[in-house]
Amino acid sequence: MHANGDIFVGEVIGTAILILFGAGVCAAVTLNHSKAKASGWLVIAFGWGFGVMAGAYTAAPLSGGHLNPAVTLGIAIDTGEWSKVWLYLAGQMVGAMLGAVLAYLTYFAQFHANVPGGVRGGAGTGEPTPTLGIFSTIPEIRNPVANLLTEVIGTIGLVLPILAFGLTKGLGESGTQTLIVAFLVVGIGLSLGGPTGYAINPARDLGPRIVHQFLPIPNKGTSDWSYAWVPVAGPLIGGALAGLIYNAAF
Repeated sequence: MHANGDIFVGEVIGTAILILFGAGVCAAVTLNHSKAKASGWLVIAFGWGFGVMAGAYTAAPLSGGHLNPAVTLGIAIDTGEWSKVWLYLAGQMVGAMLGAVLAYLTYFAQFHANVPGGVRGGAGTGEPTPTLGIFSTIPEIRNPVANLLTEVIGTIGLVLPILAFGLTKGLGESGTQTLIVAFLVVGIGLSLGGPTGYAINPARDLGPRIVHQFLPIPNKGTSDWSYAWVPVAGPLIGGALAGLIYNAAF
């Protein structure tokens, strides 16, 4: 059983690392004057997967490395242990916002040169690159019902295997489970991420969206709050369903 302080600190640090890597790879692929500009979806999927790996391995000794309210919810439904859920969620939200700020600072010069045709660190001409997709998810086709369903299915595809991995004791004892989860996230991105950008994690989307709203990013565009409920509700529904399916089937 993890101590309360360890849970909060572990989730803050682990989720911050996750978002730093994840938002970082999106910035790398999106922003002008980045060496990884336009390197594609495969790079984004692996960047997020490695972010999960780094964050979860770091947080595991302190909190178990949930890094995701949907995972925390699925585990709570499976185990019936709810007393520490709020600590996990608080740590995940704080960590997600911290990671988003760190990603912004890493690409500070690129954000401030965010105009096609512009010179490094200076002004330019043309339309600026939208920045919200670096921090949060944006659907390719805006259909709330379809978008919600995509997030529910993707999150079941994440949380149900995570719960099932716990049945193989050797995975947890060797630390291999975390590595497998990282590749699971890559697989979800490649297979199911096309419609919505696969939030599959409420903190991963909401925390950076809040930060995007307040950061002094030039030409940053909208934070799209009308869509923000979908990548929160969908993963929570998916996490809950995964916990119920696991209890019924295993």
